[in-house]
Amino acid sequence: MSGNRITTYADFFPFYLREHSKPTTRAMHYCGTAAEIFCLGALLATGNWWWLLGAFMAGYGFAWVAHFFIEKNKPATFTYPLWSYIADHHMAGLAFFGRLKPRLHDAGVAADRI
Repeated sequence: MSGNRITTYADFFPFYLREHSKPTTRAMHYCGTAAEIFCLGALLATGNWWWLLGAFMAGYGFAWVAHFFIEKNKPATFTYPLWSYIADHHMAGLAFFGRLKPRLHDAGVAADRI
């Protein structure tokens, strides 16, 4: 890392997980990610570009509500937009396949928060 700026995704992902330390925050992200994927599928199926707006609102809406009202921190999207988008899907994929817990532990998320 250079100064306070994270320069690699390998360094970013543990930071991202720490910013999502509460299970409810992660659950809200999973809901938003699932809704986003549904909207993108609907866009592909219908060709209706309004679904793209729905994908954006669903994905970020759930996440930002979780950060502002549950986690009480600033969404990483504001500083690292592309890595945050990738990390959100990375985190959801790990959770879906039951592989998130060790990554949370490695990132320093307390066991009672997993």
